[in-house]
Amino acid sequence: MMNRRHVLGGGLAVLSTGLLPRKAVALARLPAGDAELTVVSDGHMDLPLGFVFPGMADAEREAMLASNGMATDGYRPDCNVTFLRSGDRLAVFDVGAGPNFLPTTGKLLSNLEEAGIDPAEVTDVIFTHAHPDHLWGLLDDFDEMVFPNADYRMAEAEWDFWRADGTLSAMPEDRQSFVVGAQTRLAAIEDRIALFKPGAEVLPGVEAIDTAGHTPGHVSFMVHGAETPLLVTGDALTNPISFARPDLYTGSDQDQAMGAATRVRLLDRLASEKARLIGFHLPHPGTGMAEREGNAYRFAPAS
Repeated sequence: MMNRRHVLGGGLAVLSTGLLPRKAVALARLPAGDAELTVVSDGHMDLPLGFVFPGMADAEREAMLASNGMATDGYRPDCNVTFLRSGDRLAVFDVGAGPNFLPTTGKLLSNLEEAGIDPAEVTDVIFTHAHPDHLWGLLDDFDEMVFPNADYRMAEAEWDFWRADGTLSAMPEDRQSFVVGAQTRLAAIEDRIALFKPGAEVLPGVEAIDTAGHTPGHVSFMVHGAETPLLVTGDALTNPISFARPDLYTGSDQDQAMGAATRVRLLDRLASEKARLIGFHLPHPGTGMAEREGNAYRFAPAS
């Protein structure tokens, strides 16, 4: 089906052909039994340092960031979108930020061509949660569906929270735009959504894991079928400090105590099962493992 986005995209492609060299997009491809996972960048976020650990003294925060190899002049986490190709299905976990969140995000569509992925061939869109950088890419800048032929899946608790009448008034003022944006986009798929509970098999070999805390219905997804399982974590683990100090409260978690408890429990499972992981906000492409280090853990990036 031809739409305005295809017309505009085709025109831009003609204008750019042969004029400017394209910068290669960093991609990662990971085998998972008979399936393959591909990580595509949606850009990065650009946030103040106080967003990471609110209430912590500046000197303490900067020392912790530096000791974990993170920048001390700002918080700029990557945004890694994961695709799973298995048989005749192509699933994507979260859809990026789209054009209306931050200037540094919303790069997914422009990077898909290099990844060899046509949005029209995506059969399943599966959400970890409904924050803007994970949900707002559902619609393009013409308010058309980016993945028009897909079925959509979200945890029932997450869907119910963002759609509830009282969510907007109960949300802090600086996050009320999150609610308005979520309600607009979820309304666009209300006739196409399938809801599930943690523990469900959302696709063959893909297990939904309860990782609530970051949001009330946040879930991660364990992909089985390979010698070692692989967890698509969403925002359950967001940076190297999530591994070294999972007990610390972070400003991005809606329920900070639950978020910390979730990290501790999840890291124990990952390390015990020696599972691989893909973190949405870990350094691109976000792939690696959680390894025990003393009484805590460390993020070991994949080579």
